[in-house]
Amino acid sequence: MQRPPLEDSNRSTNPSIHGVSGLARRRFVQGGLATLGGTWLASLGLSGCAQSPVLGSAPRQLGFASVTMQAQDSVTVPAGYRAQVLYRWGDATGLTTGQPSFHADASNTAAEQAQQAGMHHDGMAYFPLDGAQRGLLALNHEYVDDGLLHSDGMQTWSAEKVHKSMAAHGVSVIEVRAGAQGWEVVRPSRFARRITASTPMTLSGPAAGHPLLQTAADPSGRHVLGTFNNCAHGQTPWGTYLTCEENFVNYFEGPAQPDAHQQRWGLKKGGSFYRWHEFEPRFDARQHPNEFNRFGWVVEIDPLDPTHTPIKRTALGRAAHEGATVAQTADGRVVVYMGEDARFEYLYKFVSRDAVRPGGAAANRDLLDHGTLYVARFNPDGSGDWLPLVHGQGPLTAANGFDSQGTVLIKTRQASDLLGATKMDRPEWTAVDPLTQTVYCTLTNNSLRGQPGQPGVDAANPRANNTMGQIIRWREQGDLAAQRFRWDHLMLAGDRQLSRNEAQGNIQGDVFGSPDGLWVDPRGVLWIQTDVSTFTLGKGDYAHLPNNQMLACNPETGEVRRFLVGPNGCEVTGICTTPDLRAMFINIQHPGEPTSERSDPAQPLKVSRWPDGQGRPRSATVVITKTDGGVIGT
Repeated sequence: MQRPPLEDSNRSTNPSIHGVSGLARRRFVQGGLATLGGTWLASLGLSGCAQSPVLGSAPRQLGFASVTMQAQDSVTVPAGYRAQVLYRWGDATGLTTGQPSFHADASNTAAEQAQQAGMHHDGMAYFPLDGAQRGLLALNHEYVDDGLLHSDGMQTWSAEKVHKSMAAHGVSVIEVRAGAQGWEVVRPSRFARRITASTPMTLSGPAAGHPLLQTAADPSGRHVLGTFNNCAHGQTPWGTYLTCEENFVNYFEGPAQPDAHQQRWGLKKGGSFYRWHEFEPRFDARQHPNEFNRFGWVVEIDPLDPTHTPIKRTALGRAAHEGATVAQTADGRVVVYMGEDARFEYLYKFVSRDAVRPGGAAANRDLLDHGTLYVARFNPDGSGDWLPLVHGQGPLTAANGFDSQGTVLIKTRQASDLLGATKMDRPEWTAVDPLTQTVYCTLTNNSLRGQPGQPGVDAANPRANNTMGQIIRWREQGDLAAQRFRWDHLMLAGDRQLSRNEAQGNIQGDVFGSPDGLWVDPRGVLWIQTDVSTFTLGKGDYAHLPNNQMLACNPETGEVRRFLVGPNGCEVTGICTTPDLRAMFINIQHPGEPTSERSDPAQPLKVSRWPDGQGRPRSATVVITKTDGGVIGT
């Protein structure tokens, strides 16, 4: 069986206004790297080289030799580096002493799984306790491969299997520290925590209590159980973790004839890929239609307080959230950039009403409940507009079906359709350069772009049958809270050896496709991680790219170097470092995934045996250090 198909539910008729002019097409398809570096930075009033708080002047230089692309069942890093497996699916979290060990035959129970690392590690952040030597990692467990999670896969089905699957989703908080033999998970730890699809949570902000969030189990519309399909993340200045609910539609069984709202969000009959509804009725939208509306939110978690209830922040809007990158304005307010990883969906920004208050998480419990949500429009001339998603402004009125701000936020897609936002090629991770405040977003791919009956190319998404993706960047016109911006492409991903022009790209250095994970480190290096599907790796436009990878880019010059190649069948994702940049944490997701994208329980070792060399392949957090103890990337 396969993973669920990529969502494609945007049937709005907006933006033919973004059609590509001859100038735009020359600029974005033929222009190569001509707009990179000093010219573009100067046009935005930026200097060519800001100073890093970590290394001082000339911070972005790449000081490692590129890793060769290869199909090996290992994590390959440059000479002079060490990659150590830290936290694998099934490892004890450190909640208590004597936690259950991982069973290689997948016989762990649901109760045991709830005390162990979940499956399919993704977004991740580091929270220092003792600076660079000890801290907390908060990391997502996006989804499960039932062919690996259960001894016989889905050949039989039961409430126990559903509950085990639910327990393998969500978030881990673990304590880690550096020791004489490398990094280790601290067990037990008072901070250790598993958050799953059954963990109690609250809804806050303008949509909390809305009739569309009320259910028979929760008539208040303010309390919900669990979070799942947690993809990328965010980290707030007050020390909390933001986890983002992405492809939640695949967990619900829809009616035979979904209404217009359900259709716009992809809900349909036969859509419950994980079959939870068979033993957990709240996932059956035919019986409980509003439960579906209680997912698709950004969830705030306090890793330093394991007793604090996670909060779904409705002011940030409902979407198939890929991530939530947080930055600050000059006056101390927060800006949250969010992509929605689905074909022809949108890119969002939230600006808080209030500035961050001193006092950490306790003093900022409601900061993300008040502010303005915007959706992006990219214009062909390189300008852009942030369109406010505010009830009563423009067409967002009761006459058009939006009777309150809560309705606007629950129906964020429909509101964005009405405003004429730009349909993007699967906007995924966002990143903000701390030296220049340039913002980046990966547009991972969109093979439907320009196909019959689908939206055509536009300036921001300039390639039909876009199998390779691109990285777009912009600079706000003023502070980060500005409502206008100037944009360009950092690069179009691709492989210059290919004969198909639309797949060649314009990368300067090591080639890649399907960019996904993205982060700018404190010295200004842009890290790029790829998520090429396993049914595509090594074939067609990806003939020379058999495994997924992580690369480093100097955004001033456009130079790209390959830093890491992952094991067979995996995605490379999740990235953060200690404050001194001497330890980097990354995640290897779904190693061993076959081309069908769901493992055959009779052949669990067919593609990979990573990381143990025996037994089932296991998603894992990996810590990377230099053998000389130096700064990563130098």
